[in-house]
Amino acid sequence: MTAPSFDEDALDFVYQSALSHEKAGRPQDAAAAWRECLAIDPDDHVGARLRLSALGLGEVPASAGEAYVTTLFDQQAEMFEDILVRQLGYDVPSRIADILSRLGHGLFGRALDLGCGTGLVGVALDGRVDEMLGVDLSENMIEIAFDSEAYDHLYIGEAVDFLDEFEEPEPFDLIVAADVLPYLGSLTPLFQAAAKRLGPDGLFVASTETFAGEGEPEAGFAVGRDHRFHHAERYVRREIEAAGLAALAFEPIIVRMQEGRPAPGHLIVARKMS
Repeated sequence: MTAPSFDEDALDFVYQSALSHEKAGRPQDAAAAWRECLAIDPDDHVGARLRLSALGLGEVPASAGEAYVTTLFDQQAEMFEDILVRQLGYDVPSRIADILSRLGHGLFGRALDLGCGTGLVGVALDGRVDEMLGVDLSENMIEIAFDSEAYDHLYIGEAVDFLDEFEEPEPFDLIVAADVLPYLGSLTPLFQAAAKRLGPDGLFVASTETFAGEGEPEAGFAVGRDHRFHHAERYVRREIEAAGLAALAFEPIIVRMQEGRPAPGHLIVARKMS
């Protein structure tokens, strides 16, 4: 295993300090500590940029960053399904299976599950896809997805990079991004890359967490108190259209519980326009 390029002990000390300042209601002190985390570790394994943005004391990043997402889900892999599904009531994969059935799309030849995690979408669509591929940044997640036996091929990688660089030319009939958008601010790269990989009339399915503030943030998205990206509905609709996709469904859903409150979002099904 390659040694980290930063002082892990120093980062952990400052990280704990930043959390303590936040908990005590000292945002300026917390922000100073988060900036120190970035100075120690510019790749940002602890999500300091998200924290600064959530405090309103830093710019809104374009994404959560590969280092943070990989670290987060490698750490959570073993308890991921227990926390997300059983404790927080996350049921987006089953909702995806249901909405595809309601729209009359029962079977698919070739599908790609972006950010597949432990394989919840693959299990929900098992038996409805001839060839199912999955990709995720977390190696620990991929190992659990492999055990689900719901995938024909699994890959470790970032979603947009995979779409851009995957060498097989055969298009997909279905691309799913369940609980991926909350880790991406700008949706342009993902939507454009997914549209290019879809075959004629191929479907793109994604879930969002909705920006619930007044108006629309300047960028179309913002980092919430949960350190996840929340997207304005109008922004998502614009990005769908700009990618050459047509929305077939844009349903409001409760994504999961967050700090004891429902987290609102949307479940989107879009078709590639011919």
